[in-house]
Amino acid sequence: MPELPEVESIRRGIRPYVQNHQITEVRFNPDKPLRWPFQAEWKHEKIGGSRIHNVTRRGKYLLFALDQGHMILHLGMSGTLRLLEEYQAPGKHDHIDWFLGNGRGDNQGDGVSGQLIMRLTDPRRFGGIIWYADAPEMHPLLRRLGPEPLDTQFTGDDLWRALKKRKSSIKQVLMEGKTIAGIGNIYATESLFFAGIHPAIPAFRLSKNQNIKLLQAIREVLIAAIELGGTSLRDYIQVDGRPGYFKQALKVYGRSSLPCVRCGTLVLTMQLGQRATAFCPVCQPLQA
Repeated sequence: MPELPEVESIRRGIRPYVQNHQITEVRFNPDKPLRWPFQAEWKHEKIGGSRIHNVTRRGKYLLFALDQGHMILHLGMSGTLRLLEEYQAPGKHDHIDWFLGNGRGDNQGDGVSGQLIMRLTDPRRFGGIIWYADAPEMHPLLRRLGPEPLDTQFTGDDLWRALKKRKSSIKQVLMEGKTIAGIGNIYATESLFFAGIHPAIPAFRLSKNQNIKLLQAIREVLIAAIELGGTSLRDYIQVDGRPGYFKQALKVYGRSSLPCVRCGTLVLTMQLGQRATAFCPVCQPLQA
């Protein structure tokens, strides 16, 4: 599933090309809906004919600011956005096309003519997109999300206060999105390894120093992953069609039964919240 680094990489890839462009047409197949049904606004001037003023991110959601509201996009398990300079007939897993202005030449000053198309591809169809007229942070999908992990106003002390009454495992708490946004299985696993914290430790048992170390590890892992374009395991690709290269930098995720890169002990796997969780029993001792 695309997590924060993958979504941020896509946001950074498409924003320079689509910002300030007008959506001249939206094409989709109503017989192949994604997670949520297509809304009436898809054929309304609120979307078709509106201009994209900005593309931001909240957790794992992409937010497109339009003239009269927002498109809120979740990429599900296998979704991605691609940019096309020439129209190509949609494939089996292509679900939505946004036709944008008269091409990049309108706003980028590079002299490129022709129409630009933003295409949503989602083989598993677990992604979805919603039109929302009000501030996106008020939508039920977003208003319960925790702070952004890369927000420097969010501190290790803040994380400790948020966790001090949580009895669930620290791995499960990180993934639920209510305490801190955008972290899924891959980056929770990697961050706990870098922080030297066992994934099954109840969140409330972590000390202030451990919370500070954990938040630092989360930020370092996420920043490194964004710089490498995210992690391609199966379906994820970047806007330009390239894979994300953070897979080569993974230290513990996907390395079950292989030697730990730090101490050489075999990496183990356990189930937490029905998710496989890799950890090193030496580098991540169970005692908090």
